[in-house]
Amino acid sequence: MVRTGGILKLTALISAFILAIYLAFQLLGIRMEFRLGSKMGKSVLVKEDCKYIFLWLERLPIEHSKICGEICVPLAAKPVGNKCELSKACPIGHFAFKMASGAASVVGPKICLEDKMLMSAVKNNVGRGINIALVNGKTGELNKTDFFDMWTGNVASLIQFLKGIEEGTVVMMASFDDPSTKLNDEARKLIADLGSTAIKNLGFRDNWIFVGGKGIKTKSPFEQHIKNSADANKFDGWPDVLEMEGCVPRKED
Repeated sequence: MVRTGGILKLTALISAFILAIYLAFQLLGIRMEFRLGSKMGKSVLVKEDCKYIFLWLERLPIEHSKICGEICVPLAAKPVGNKCELSKACPIGHFAFKMASGAASVVGPKICLEDKMLMSAVKNNVGRGINIALVNGKTGELNKTDFFDMWTGNVASLIQFLKGIEEGTVVMMASFDDPSTKLNDEARKLIADLGSTAIKNLGFRDNWIFVGGKGIKTKSPFEQHIKNSADANKFDGWPDVLEMEGCVPRKED
């Protein structure tokens, strides 16, 4: 009986020793992976049962790995790095842009050009009405931003602003809440001269985004417009958010 008890104790000790070694190697492997991730960029470790997923969040190709025991299987590879997070890179001689209209009267619009956020609620430079960013058509540098309240504001200030735009300027516009109540024929024509086709039909609480230019000879291909319709609105009293991305040709001398 004593001999049997001793054998059981020895077996238990050996099993515990083997388990401790196994766990130590597992922990060491996880720490090595984590250190490697830290060198590559920020790392996020998410535990799902015995699975450990490391997400490398650097502006490099993102690698998702699933580690279970000693098995590491790549899950996905997503290319990143396009300016303004475009779905594909722009060709040489073009400016990358991405923009969104406002959401109802709650979330302001966003305008990004060449990986720089020109206008957004975070930058605190957007407001109700028509939001406008003026960009140098040769260099891509931001010249000016402003917004014009078309619900209670004065359209004269918008007209004065539009008349002051210099030749060769890229003009980016995005609606927020109501972009049209105070618009008159003169303001609509000035915007149409920048390449807009939707401006003539822009109505109360419509959503609208547009990229044109001073001196443009044709109608701009960069424009989206959605009507405020009680039957189709996503929000109570407002249509869905509009989003658009593209590549604007750089102005040549």
